[in-house]
Amino acid sequence: MADVAGIFKAYDVRGVVPEQLDESVARATGAAFVEVLDVLAGPGAVVIGYDMRPSSPALAAAFAEGVASTGADVIDIGLASTDQLYFASGRLDLPGAMFTASHNPAQYNGIKMCRAGAAPVGSDSGLRDIADLVAKALTENPAAGSATGHITRKDLLTAYADHLHDLVDLSGIRPLTVVVDAGNGMGGHTVPAVFADGPVTIVPLYFELDGSFPNHEANPLDPKNLVDLQAKVRETGADLGLAFDGDADRCFVVDEQGEPISPSAITGAVAVRELAKHPGATILHNLITSKAVPELIAEHGGVPVRTRVGHSNIKQKMAETDAVFGGEHSAHYYFRDFWRADTGMLAALHVLAALGEQDKPASELFADYERYVASGEINNTVADQAATVAAIEDTYSGVDGVTVDHLDGLTVSAGQWWFNVRASNTEPLLRLNVEAADRAEMERVRDEVLALITGASVEEN
Repeated sequence: MADVAGIFKAYDVRGVVPEQLDESVARATGAAFVEVLDVLAGPGAVVIGYDMRPSSPALAAAFAEGVASTGADVIDIGLASTDQLYFASGRLDLPGAMFTASHNPAQYNGIKMCRAGAAPVGSDSGLRDIADLVAKALTENPAAGSATGHITRKDLLTAYADHLHDLVDLSGIRPLTVVVDAGNGMGGHTVPAVFADGPVTIVPLYFELDGSFPNHEANPLDPKNLVDLQAKVRETGADLGLAFDGDADRCFVVDEQGEPISPSAITGAVAVRELAKHPGATILHNLITSKAVPELIAEHGGVPVRTRVGHSNIKQKMAETDAVFGGEHSAHYYFRDFWRADTGMLAALHVLAALGEQDKPASELFADYERYVASGEINNTVADQAATVAAIEDTYSGVDGVTVDHLDGLTVSAGQWWFNVRASNTEPLLRLNVEAADRAEMERVRDEVLALITGASVEEN
């Protein structure tokens, strides 16, 4: 029997196919999804999309069978990016399920689930209950329900592109040449639709949909997966480069010199644009983003709100504060006008609009949003996460000019630097992020904290 407990994570389902995740699990999950979200008493239907992985169509079909066995209907949008599924959930006001393992290697697949209007389903908002029902169903192997809902195919790709264009109009910008590395993921499906017309000329890299990822992993957070994009930007003299992850809900940016632009700088730039449309609005930033982000928000008349890491936390806080935008260090960008969901494509349109509405090259434009030096996230394998964090806190607590908080893990701040240490929910890791006014100070603090993490095996991302 498949490992149900091992594949239901904090925010999604994810595992190796078929050892951990197979069609029986997907089918049982579809039926459980309907029960936990009380779909029959509400909208009566579920929308489903899937990515280019070889196992995705069959898993999605099995999930649809599970949904239909309860009497609920299914709207199948076919191949989709995750943010396209969120669009469908919002536009149709239906709960949804997206079959993807995002940036994970080819042997993985997974399910990202949401309530109607793209509201998140996390461990504390239904996912744990779904897991319990799935485990029970697979153990008891009950007969399939006799009720049969209708399964209908609906193509929403053009509507998705039109909605993005309504939010960011590129028609008046100067002509731009942009290299896009889709990593053989779903960006190869959505980018041609979004940029079918207009002033942006796309130079495509790895647009062929191939879930075996023959060129490189679809994980732009790892610098080695940006190498081809950087080389192509320099070779073609392009104005910018964009890299999407496997399910194309995250977007990374490199400038005309091929140098990466930090997600914090993108967050700051998009925040400034949103504040121009919504003066005085609230903007969210997770606690790992650069200190420059809240500074920029405040300087442009907005209200910065610091949040925990993770899409469920961001979306909940957006609902509480009516924030217009939120950004994370991992290149997830959330928009109130996109049902508070994360969409790398809408962030990319904002970046292109910001660049094309003025004459500076990207390197100069985004330098205005880069004020500090960051370490990037450093993963440390430790035997005892809690004890290690406690030892770090003991070292810095009570030091003059140093403050400590526990919003998410441990954050230690001083005038010219800060760092955060967070425990992974799924692995014996501590994640360290450090930022300071200059590189020497950042490296001093980084090395000081790493020295406190005894027995660490360090892997920089």
